[in-house]
Formats: sequence, C-alpha cells, structure tokens
Amino acid sequence: MQTSTHDDMSWTVAAAKAKLSEVMERAQLVPQTITRNGKPSVVVVSAEEWQKKTARRGSLAEFLVASPLLGADLDIERQHDEPRDLSL
Repeated sequence: MQTSTHDDMSWTVAAAKAKLSEVMERAQLVPQTITRNGKPSVVVVSAEEWQKKTARRGSLAEFLVASPLLGADLDIERQHDEPRDLSL
C-alpha cells in the first residue's frame, strides 16, 4: 500500500494518521511533509533537527556588533506624530 502522495517524504493527512509511527521513524532521517488538500501543510522533523534550527546563536550585542550596517552612517529621522487618544 502506497502511503505517500508523490515521494517518500510527503504524506496526505489520512496516510500520516494511519502511519504515524512510520512518519516519525522517517523524520529521524529526513523531514517529512504532510499535505492537506494537495498543498504542503506541516513538516515533521526529528527533535535533534528542530533543536539545531531553533538554537540561539550568540547574544543580541554580538549580533549588533557583527551587523553589516555598522558604520554605514545611516540618517534615520524619527516621526513626530501626535500621540494616540487612549480614552474610551
């Protein structure tokens, strides 16, 4: 029985429900896409892959120091709009 839609990494929602263990097993090796109405909806990845993709890389200060705009001499003016009326 074919469980994927068009390759070994893509599943319909129904197939993914029926074969969740297999989807999870394959996701340990390569991300698995679940489609809804023929369009990609979600991607299942291993916990290790997710941690790699979401890991923090340095501090905000390090990011700002490494900015390619550092020393670009940008002239940015602040808008002087009237304050919003917050009364109800």
